[in-house]
Amino acid sequence: MGLNQAKETPLFIGIDGGGSKCRATIYASDDTVIGTGVAGRANPLHGLAQTFESIQQSTELALRDAGLTVGDSKLLIAGLGLAGVNVPRLHQDISNWAHPFAKMYVTTDLHTACIGAHHGGDGAVIITGTGSCGYAHVGESHLCLGGHGFALGDKGSGAWLGLKAAEQVLLHLDGFAPATALTERLLNHFNVHDAMGIVEHLAGKSSSCYASLARLVLECANEQDAVAKAIVVEGAAYISELARKLFKVAPPRFSMIGGLAEPLAAWLDTDVVSKISPILAPPELGAVYYARQQLAIGN
Repeated sequence: MGLNQAKETPLFIGIDGGGSKCRATIYASDDTVIGTGVAGRANPLHGLAQTFESIQQSTELALRDAGLTVGDSKLLIAGLGLAGVNVPRLHQDISNWAHPFAKMYVTTDLHTACIGAHHGGDGAVIITGTGSCGYAHVGESHLCLGGHGFALGDKGSGAWLGLKAAEQVLLHLDGFAPATALTERLLNHFNVHDAMGIVEHLAGKSSSCYASLARLVLECANEQDAVAKAIVVEGAAYISELARKLFKVAPPRFSMIGGLAEPLAAWLDTDVVSKISPILAPPELGAVYYARQQLAIGN
């Protein structure tokens, strides 16, 4: 699409920002993808400067992919679905940003994920990626559970799995917990030889750093390592119970979203798995749906 056509037809950009990455997608009025870009994490809980930088970087990459220039961001109507903006202060901080767009509408990543997953209709979603949270929208009712951030919450998430694995490995190395295959996996992962080597790599690090260990935990659990299996079983039990709480508002559809959605499905209770429906559209398109709705009502 050339610049002249972009000026004639409003272009929307949907931005999905979380604890690991920020993805931006530019859409035409018929939902055709014009360009995409991916940058670093965009969770205001972990820093506004990083969030703004990731939004700008992903937007610039999407513009270039679309054959537009960085300055053409002023042509875009932006819908932002961000982790952390369920905290009112952070929502206000983002809303007050001197953004580069024609217009910008901000809501939670849960909200945009739900809108996208059910193509604008009612439903419920659970996000299981770096963090974890649940959201349902039925009629005028909204239900939001979890989403308290690492390390206060996010049980069953990638970050939580990594944290619990590190805790058990350090306890094992100090002689307080049973042996586990996780010990060798974490030592090899960080290329260290003792507990302090692991501590040096993890102390004070972000949720995404801990989430990078989730794959190792799931591998060990699937190999029947007792410690890893216990961690995954506990996390999956929480996700199953989270789903049941969302089901109480009778959502017509339910979807699982995020990097752990598929690998965790094997560990969830069968009554939950039986209700999982496919995602109809990605969170970035959900963010665009939200922006269109807000624009239509004159916000």
